[in-house]
Amino acid sequence: MTILDKIIVETRKTIAHDKANRPESDLESAIAGLPPCRDFHAALACGGLVQLIAEVKRASPSAGLIRDDFNPVQIAEQYVTAGAACISVLTDEPFFKGSLDYLRDVRRAVDVPLLRKDFIVDRYQLLQAREAGADCALLIAECLSADELVKLHDEAVAMGLQTLIELFEPSNLDAVLATGTPLVGINNRDLKTFHTDIEHTIRMRELIPGDRLVVGESGIRTHDDLIRLGKAGVKAVLVGESLMRKPDIEQATRELLGDNR
Repeated sequence: MTILDKIIVETRKTIAHDKANRPESDLESAIAGLPPCRDFHAALACGGLVQLIAEVKRASPSAGLIRDDFNPVQIAEQYVTAGAACISVLTDEPFFKGSLDYLRDVRRAVDVPLLRKDFIVDRYQLLQAREAGADCALLIAECLSADELVKLHDEAVAMGLQTLIELFEPSNLDAVLATGTPLVGINNRDLKTFHTDIEHTIRMRELIPGDRLVVGESGIRTHDDLIRLGKAGVKAVLVGESLMRKPDIEQATRELLGDNR
């Protein structure tokens, strides 16, 4: 089994556990009275600069524990102060040491749009995301069939959520575009091997229609990386690990974005 296969097996176990403790109908009732979601797409589309989705990320299967002194609220506040347009919160617990409570806590602390970053394979997880304060949900093409992508995208939209649909394999691009999502993420990390290549986003950008906002993900570390991606037509980047490892997260975020912010 690949790492991704193992993650999906554990994800389905977590969903079954969560459903047993809180029925879907309870979550549906909980989101019925919530205010509209913030516009994740608009936050990335504004201005001429490459925008940043800064990620609250404690650990990963490839890197292990990334940050020991982990305070998701303080980290999110530092990101926003430094100029991040949106925040991504990892909620997978078995492999990334995340939590939906981190998402809830960050939602109470900042006003920018939030992404639930997880391995979403079930409508129940979208309900959880909406209830916890997410404005957008990540869908990963490598985890889902073409029909499942469309179904989950449509279910997210019906709840008021936007979707960022991520792919690595070029063969999945048609299925991603068929959903109609305006936000397409290109993962530079092969989820089967965890090898990372930033040029992957640049190559893939040429294949994606101009009306889709492209987000480069993984392996992005410097302001020069942002400039390079921006020149290739990439409108936003998702960065977590390289920022989370720095002693001063706010200063590191400012350096990534550049002095022109």
